[in-house]
Amino acid sequence: MAEKKESLLGGFKAFLMRGNVIDLAVAVVIGAAFTNIVNSVVKGIINPVVGAFGTKNLESYASCLKDPCRVVGGEMQGIQIQWGLVLSAVLSFLITAAVVYFLMVLPMAKILAKRAAHDKAKEGVAETMEISELEVLKEIRDHLVAQRGPVSGPGSSTGAGASGGPGSGSGSGSGTHPTS
Repeated sequence: MAEKKESLLGGFKAFLMRGNVIDLAVAVVIGAAFTNIVNSVVKGIINPVVGAFGTKNLESYASCLKDPCRVVGGEMQGIQIQWGLVLSAVLSFLITAAVVYFLMVLPMAKILAKRAAHDKAKEGVAETMEISELEVLKEIRDHLVAQRGPVSGPGSSTGAGASGGPGSGSGSGSGTHPTS
């Protein structure tokens, strides 16, 4: 039973320590603070400007489904649809979405595209370096083989000795390295 608790706690810890969970928590906190700013702009600037085309504040626009819509004794008589509240909420959403897109998503996409291009260029350079190193090593090998030259005289050998094993001078007698 103790092993199961440890694995549950370990899994929970791993879940919390993942980067996207922390990013999400930060986004929620900043989003809540940002919502107050957007709501203030909509209520303080947008609603009065839209309301200037009519006679009231945007949030107070309403229509009656069932007449008469009037307050009698502190209670609304009739069925009233407050479409001004819905329009105000839609405007708040659109402003929030525009700010998030233009100030956060678009710049981050550009940064990530630059980083991806930089990483791709870096990968190409690393691959070129690997190929260059391989070519240099091949040239060194060929140069060493050319310096040794052909084997002359009895008992001469290349590699492991005159035992007749791999790399010995026995066989074709060419004196070349067994890997070439």
